[in-house]
Amino acid sequence: MPELDDIRIFAEVVETGSLTGAGARLGLSKSVVSRRLARLEGALGMPLVARTTRGLSLTEAGSDFRPHAERMIAEMQSARDTLSRQGEATGRLSVSAPLSFGTTHLAPMIAELALRNPRLAIDTSYTDRHVDLVGEGYDAAVRLGTLADSSLIARRIAPVAARLVASPAYLARAGVPRTPADLAGHESVPHNDQVWVFVRDGRRETFRPRGRFTSDSGQAELAAVVAGLGVAVMPEFLVGPAVGRGELVTLLDDYEIPPAGIYVVRPPPAEPVPMKVRVLVDLMVETFGDWNPCGGAAGSAASPRAISRPGPAAGR
Repeated sequence: MPELDDIRIFAEVVETGSLTGAGARLGLSKSVVSRRLARLEGALGMPLVARTTRGLSLTEAGSDFRPHAERMIAEMQSARDTLSRQGEATGRLSVSAPLSFGTTHLAPMIAELALRNPRLAIDTSYTDRHVDLVGEGYDAAVRLGTLADSSLIARRIAPVAARLVASPAYLARAGVPRTPADLAGHESVPHNDQVWVFVRDGRRETFRPRGRFTSDSGQAELAAVVAGLGVAVMPEFLVGPAVGRGELVTLLDDYEIPPAGIYVVRPPPAEPVPMKVRVLVDLMVETFGDWNPCGGAAGSAASPRAISRPGPAAGR
């Protein structure tokens, strides 16, 4: 009969693509991982992983067994969550979060999450790089924007409003755009490969920005726009303070920019949701569910809704 620990080792080998990587995650030597994987294959009566000089690959049996292994591991974690003290979140939660939003708005909530869950260890990585959740071993990621199709499980937490902005110095030099079509004559500070969308009276207009300054950091893009390198569509939570100080001006205010979203994404399966991820999602909803970072007016960069800490008796 296969042992669950051996099944977990198989799953880690698949995720990391190597015996060494699986061992590093589990705190085991490569030889132990190899021996336990061979024991699982012996119990099942067939090879799951093909070992070659070029690396590892799943056999047909391994590909068929993989989803069953993931479900067994998830079910066991769910059982442990259910049986743990008062359904309390335990273990280690590894989260990836965007740099600008994460350090300014999410970090206080993560600290609160740790206070509310004393048996939960939290490891947060703040980066604007889209990490590979499975390959890099993350339990969840907070992402802002519009999600691309993927196998990840996503929960939308709240909308993220955006504004078209530029510096007064840039506008004095290049003129003020009055319509989305005018943007073709302006320098832009694009973010990745985004397409800007503007809606007015039910009519939708799009513009693909081009510019000589690009970055994977929202803060770097903000600095470029303030310096006068062009126009940009950026989240209100990021540009609000600069608008309030007069460093930036909002443009095309009679057009609506469809909001993006704050999401929590995690690897499959969809059910059961690990307790440590569930408490993260619940606090995200509590903190940002009705969040309006600019209070309905550009330039007023309000903080997320204050977190109400339970008393001693309470259990992008």
